[in-house]
Amino acid sequence: QKVLKFFRRASVVEDITNTDYYGEIENFGDTMKIIKEPTLTISSYSRGSVINPQDLADDQITMTVDQANAFAFKIDDIEERHSHVNFEALATSSGAFSLKRAYDASVLQVMSDGAGIAAADDASLSGGLTTTTGTTSGLTVGSAGSPVNVETDDAGINLMLLMARLLDDQSVPEENRWFVAPPIFYEKMFQAGNKMAEVQVTGDASSNLRNGLATPGTLAGFRCYKSTALNSTAGTDQVTLSGVATDASENVILAGHISSTSTASHIAKTEVVRSTESFSDVVRGLHVFGRKVLRPEALVRGIIDFA
Repeated sequence: QKVLKFFRRASVVEDITNTDYYGEIENFGDTMKIIKEPTLTISSYSRGSVINPQDLADDQITMTVDQANAFAFKIDDIEERHSHVNFEALATSSGAFSLKRAYDASVLQVMSDGAGIAAADDASLSGGLTTTTGTTSGLTVGSAGSPVNVETDDAGINLMLLMARLLDDQSVPEENRWFVAPPIFYEKMFQAGNKMAEVQVTGDASSNLRNGLATPGTLAGFRCYKSTALNSTAGTDQVTLSGVATDASENVILAGHISSTSTASHIAKTEVVRSTESFSDVVRGLHVFGRKVLRPEALVRGIIDFA
């Protein structure tokens, strides 16, 4: 329970995905059947016309719990009896934050690869929309090799406004929209002389900044989050442009609606066992999860740099 508590308090993904199916999984390999919202056809009507009812499609998407991460640490008997520090509590907290970092990176990678709105020349997209390029006054969401430079003037907020408009074009609801970017994006955005400086100081001072929330208010209609998983430096727990050649300085940014992606996560096992090799207890845990992009049209992926 402590692991789960620390984990949920830290994870960005917890706030930007549909988590309705958390209670339906217990073990690795569990599956969930998610019924897609049917699309109704509208027809004109005049007095005396015959109305032909439409058969509702019962299309469903299967999400499988096919990912698992684990942690384990030892509590030596000497440390437990003579130390003034509660090593078990410290290690449990650390393990939870390590789990959330790997979890966030895994889910954000799937969202990045499954985004339906991105640069049209991006070969990594899985079934992109026909209107993927999306430009306004010369702006674009950027692509690998042709990123958007957001270092100067109001390029960053203008890019967010473009991403919002692209979601509007797909009739994505304005409620529960979110935006995730690496920390350096907000550094540039909040610098002196930028429009964002005014928004930054007019937010709700009583809001709690948690789960990577970057500002208590909304910007361009988005709740804004930051995640180091989107840093450009390649690593195990970082999102990359899979299958696309890209410069090391380029970063992925994501925007979308909470309904775009579904996740199910569960701390399947936590147990304490006696070590057979030393006088110590071994605390270990298993985290299982699944993730699935349900609505690609409700996800926008941008590529930025700061050169």
